[in-house]
Amino acid sequence: MNKIFRGLDGLMLFLYLTVALFGVANIYSVDGSSGTKQFVWLVISLIIGASAFLVRPKFFENFAGLFYILGLILLAGVLIFGSYVNGAKAWYKIGGFSLQPVELAKISTTLMLANYIDSPGFNIKKTQSLTVAIVIICIPIILILLQPDVGSVLVFTAYFIALYREGMTGWVFIIGFYFASLFLISIWIPSWVVVLALGFLILIFLIILRKKIKWNQPINILFIIIFLGISGVVSVSSPYIFEKLPKHQKERIMVLYEGERKYKDTAGYNLLYSKTAIGSGGFWGKGYKQGSVTAGGFVPEQRTDYIFCTVGEEWGFVGSSLLIICYACLMARIYYLAENQKSTFSRVMGYSLASILMLHFLINIGMVIGLFPTVGIPLPFFSYGGSSLLGFSLFIFIFLRLNYADKNSLI
Repeated sequence: MNKIFRGLDGLMLFLYLTVALFGVANIYSVDGSSGTKQFVWLVISLIIGASAFLVRPKFFENFAGLFYILGLILLAGVLIFGSYVNGAKAWYKIGGFSLQPVELAKISTTLMLANYIDSPGFNIKKTQSLTVAIVIICIPIILILLQPDVGSVLVFTAYFIALYREGMTGWVFIIGFYFASLFLISIWIPSWVVVLALGFLILIFLIILRKKIKWNQPINILFIIIFLGISGVVSVSSPYIFEKLPKHQKERIMVLYEGERKYKDTAGYNLLYSKTAIGSGGFWGKGYKQGSVTAGGFVPEQRTDYIFCTVGEEWGFVGSSLLIICYACLMARIYYLAENQKSTFSRVMGYSLASILMLHFLINIGMVIGLFPTVGIPLPFFSYGGSSLLGFSLFIFIFLRLNYADKNSLI
């Protein structure tokens, strides 16, 4: 019996089940019917996950391309046959059953990316290899943008962490953060002020590095000119792009600058009562099913995207901290196992899984406490939703299977 289970990572499985069962309990606290359904989905997820665990690891590699194509078909099909939920055409609805294809697309995209990176001709230092890897990531992102589902688009950027592990330059993150910050700053501050300040900072930067920059090479000068040009375009166009956004999306962003109380009747309503619920929980919490804000149903989506406010009210600072620690340990464990894989395919799968979980976790918690705009991002294994629970559970079990094979490999 010990020989059979050797290689099955019990700690990772335990952390996954702990978070999932705690999630079921909190959903049940909000709505008994939803809690029962979530438990049924957990059982289904465990059965499907166990079935995936019995599949040979090579199956996932050999059919990665097929899974990727099926994932893209599902994403494209939802644009035609899907139903609108919270402003996004992102769900298939068949009778009483709903499916969000983006949850399965995360797995199929990961399989395809891992399979490509593991191919013999891949070299991330070559422009062609890196370009193909980015295209694999960007095709589903484009389809998701058409829904539009901004939250899922943000999550798909997690794949760049896996690419960084495989040797991609870290400048990609710095440049991405720079332009995202520039966009948000230019919304709030007049563009001409931003451009002047930006030009001044870049001038100081060039003066400091004047001896390191080879001014006699046209490529360096061209790069600086292009960078300055793009920065100026982003700064000037940001207010116009912002004005074209739907009213609710604009207000969600403005809540970050002006506070939720100014938008308490619209985009700030959720956040206002979410903070109220979390703050009222104090250190130990009010107790299971004893939350007045939760019981009153004041927070919309409190069983799905805003489920963390229920934890804060009923379980307090202690319960919230324990949940955060469980998530941190789960993600750290997956990163650790991924780093120790013999196979590149398995390593990329692990890094992608942990990074997707991390972005979901950071964005959802940040959203609930007011550090990030409200977007449709569930808390993995915890928020109510069969598609999300099934998708992440299947992802977990696929990596558990790959890790099991790796530990029992003689190579």
